[in-house]
Amino acid sequence: MFETWVFYALAAVLLVSGLLVITARNPVHGVLFLVLAFFTASGIWLLLRAEFLAITLVVVYVGAVMVLFLFVVMMLDINLERVREGFWGNLPLAAGVGILMAAEMVLLLLRGSQPTASPGAPPPGFSNTKALGRVLYTQYAYAFEIAAVLLLVAIIAAIALTLRKRKDSRSQDPSEQVKARREDRVRLVSMQSEKE
Repeated sequence: MFETWVFYALAAVLLVSGLLVITARNPVHGVLFLVLAFFTASGIWLLLRAEFLAITLVVVYVGAVMVLFLFVVMMLDINLERVREGFWGNLPLAAGVGILMAAEMVLLLLRGSQPTASPGAPPPGFSNTKALGRVLYTQYAYAFEIAAVLLLVAIIAAIALTLRKRKDSRSQDPSEQVKARREDRVRLVSMQSEKE
């Protein structure tokens, strides 16, 4: 029963922090709420005795990705008014998707209301990492590769969307740098020495 109460507490914090991620007015606060959501999700993974996934979630997402997001959000000059311009136009579609997801969650909760057994303690010598790797690279190999391609496309799209041309930005032409000669850069001037 203690694990059940811990699960409900972590799930409540996860839902509230997830809601605050999308409703926060300040982007930095939204990123910090996302960090809290990742920490509570890793706590739920620990309850399911998936220690490798829990520590991976903390190390990879909180330790690297979210810190990077936080610095990028803090360093970029984001015009919040321009970001919010299309909010009301997209609201009907977003509300429809939200209602559909809420209905699916309610159906899953109603369907899964039968008591289930706890995962129990793993046998001695059991390795979460080995079992996860075996399933990931055999049964879900194609899905893993498709996810990798999608992440690559997302990285390229993020770079293309955020690349801005500025007037004050300076760039160098490598072909001109390769053509440079010593005679073009340095001029030796012969001068007479002066004596006092």
